[in-house]
This record gives sequence, C-alpha cells and structure tokens, in this order.
Amino acid sequence: MRGLKLALTIAAFTLGVAAVSPCLLAAGTATQLRSIELTPDAGGLRITLATSSPTSHEMFMLDHPDRVVIDLRRTRLASGVRMPDGIGLVETVRSGVRPGGTLRIVLEMKSAVPARSQWFASGESGNRLVVALGKDVALDGSAAAFASAQNAVPKIVRAEHAPADGDRDVVVAVDAGHGGLDPGAIGRNGTREKDITLAIARALAARINDEPGMRAVLIRDSDYFVVLRDRMVRARAAKADLFVSVHADSIRDRTITGASVYVLNERGATSEAARWLAERENAADLMGGVKLDDKDQSLASVLLDLSQTANLSASMTAAERVLAALDNSTGVRKSSVQQAGLIVLKSPDIPSLLVETGYISNPTEEARLKSVRHQQRLAETIFSGLRGYFEESPPPGTRLARLRRSTLAGVMAAPATP
Repeated sequence: MRGLKLALTIAAFTLGVAAVSPCLLAAGTATQLRSIELTPDAGGLRITLATSSPTSHEMFMLDHPDRVVIDLRRTRLASGVRMPDGIGLVETVRSGVRPGGTLRIVLEMKSAVPARSQWFASGESGNRLVVALGKDVALDGSAAAFASAQNAVPKIVRAEHAPADGDRDVVVAVDAGHGGLDPGAIGRNGTREKDITLAIARALAARINDEPGMRAVLIRDSDYFVVLRDRMVRARAAKADLFVSVHADSIRDRTITGASVYVLNERGATSEAARWLAERENAADLMGGVKLDDKDQSLASVLLDLSQTANLSASMTAAERVLAALDNSTGVRKSSVQQAGLIVLKSPDIPSLLVETGYISNPTEEARLKSVRHQQRLAETIFSGLRGYFEESPPPGTRLARLRRSTLAGVMAAPATP
C-alpha cells in the first residue's frame, strides 16, 4: 500500500535500525528517562516524561497512521522503565534508539489531534517534559525551566521521496469470492455463493467509482476462478490501497444469520513473513519501494515486520469501520472483527479485509442475498465504512490526503486555549 510509505521509509530506518543494533546508544549518555505516564484530561491526554537531568527534544507528527513522535537527545531508558499501555487517544506507545544516542518515543494515535510540549523543572528530582494532546488540554505546571516556541505547533514531516500532495484516486481492489468451477457455498434453494459475491462486488465497485477521489478494480468481473494467491497479485499490480474480499457464509445451523468481517491473524502474518523472507530474491518490492533482496536477513526481517505491523493495524481500522456500518444497517453475526489465516488476506503491504455478507445457509437470508435491492444495500453499507476509513486515513499522494492535510493544517495553526 502506498499509504505505508511513511511508516516504512521513516519508521524502518529509525526504529528498525535500533531493532537490529540496539547497542547504537552512545556510552556517554548522561540523561535517563525515568518514567512516562499517560493521564486523560479534558477530552484529551497529557503525557509526562520524567528525566534525570535537563536535555533537549524535538516533537513532530507523522500520518498514515497518525503518530506523535518525541525525540529526546542523548537520553536512554533507565533500568526497568517500560512503555505504558495505550489509553484514550493513544493506541500504543513504543520506544527505539536512534544513532547518536537519541531516544525516540512514538505514540500511535486513534486520530490526529493538536499537540504542544513544554519542559518543567522538578528540582533535585530532575525535569519533566509534558505533552498535551488535544486543544483543551493545558500544559501542567507553572515553573518552566525552559520551553521552545518551535514546539508549540507540531509539524507534519515526510520523507523526501514520499509522494507530494496529488490528485490520484484511492484504489480499492474488490474481490468476488469463488467463481468458475468453484461455486462456493450453496443455499437450500440452490443459490450459489459465487453468483451472490459477484453481484455485490460489481455493485460495490460501481458505488466506489461514483465517489470523487476513489476508484475500484474488480479482481474478477465475470464467472471464472482466480487462484487465491493470484488475487493478492492482481491487487498489488493495480497498486491498490485496500483489498476487500466479498463472501457469503454457510453453517449447519440454518437459523444463524448476520454479517461478519475478517482480517489476518498473527499466525497468518508470521507464515507469510517467513515465505517472503525465504523467497525474497524473487519477491516483488514492498509497496513502499523498499527492496528486500539486497538486505541482510536481520534488516529484511525488520523491514517486513514494520510493513506488516502497519498493514495489520490499517486492516483492523478499516474492518472496524465496515463492521460498524453493517451493524447499523443489515445486522451482524459477530460484533467484533474476526481474525483468521486466510490466504487472500496475507498481503504484507495492502490492508485487506474479508466481508461475509450473510449466511446463505439460512433460507430467509438466502432470499435476501439474491435480492438486487439487498445487494445494493450491502454494497452501499460496505462502501460507507470504506469511505469513513479513507476520510480518516487517506493514502499519501491522493486527493483525499490533500484535502485532509489542508484541514489538519488549519487545526494545527489554530491558537491554543490559554
């Protein structure tokens, strides 16, 4: 996914290098990070980093996914200090060491928010760097040891070779499950899954194509079979930003109804990573433009892991959007996103999800799935979830990203609440 370029090119060569060589930290580093605490406040969050002595820092923001990055110069983690669990606006917190002894703290966010930072003296106990996330969150403390005006408004940074703002469409690969000699599940009244999935996939693709800034690519556009792994290949060839596979579920209990949404599980990701690393001389480059064939085993593994981690996170976010839309429209069987080692979900660099649109094994739901009106409703519902996801996390270089960046810049430039 081209939306992973920032995560791959920036994170890979900052956090990734540290993962390969953790001893890069300068031996003479004097400052220690003694603790890091996350405290909810006024609809936002306050992060407090306590250090053993004064130091300098830089704070900036990255997108896709949204992150707040704090670099503490000539600093290392004190013994026993661990990153806290995510809370509120923050999904996860992680740390890494950059060359030269800079300690990097990365806060992965649920969404982009205004951020400010300031240092406060703590007497003999050291110093505190306080980061306020959210426009209504005040910086704690009154006796500022020193504060840098350049940290008052965070800046979004991008790799030099990352795509500039552009007008390309977001590309969604729509995969109609089964096809040809593979009919998929068959309902009690003879309805074939392959026919239902193709009809819904066509309707979904048409709806996507009607939306300015979005474009659909059908993995199959008629009744023929595509090998499962080739579906991934076709999506990558189309430079898809997202892969959606459409299916209809079946179970022995004919009373069961409702939709489900799946993403790849950890075991499936691990097995696919092993396959890529074993065949990396012949494997295509990752969508971010990073080659694996000229990297040693350790670095290649780190780069692939970073790509998969960002990819799985994006897949889950998109899947949750689609599941919520289905829950509000047609009803769901499982109220949370499911995870499985399905082959069509194994692309390491294209967020992928599979939608079970209903149970063809239930006679009533079988009849609904055959209905053109219900097929259109399902397509519209899935689309609304996808659109919400892309509005929140548009891939770089797209029209949607340019519009969102303009909006975000306006928010960041707004004066902070006193």
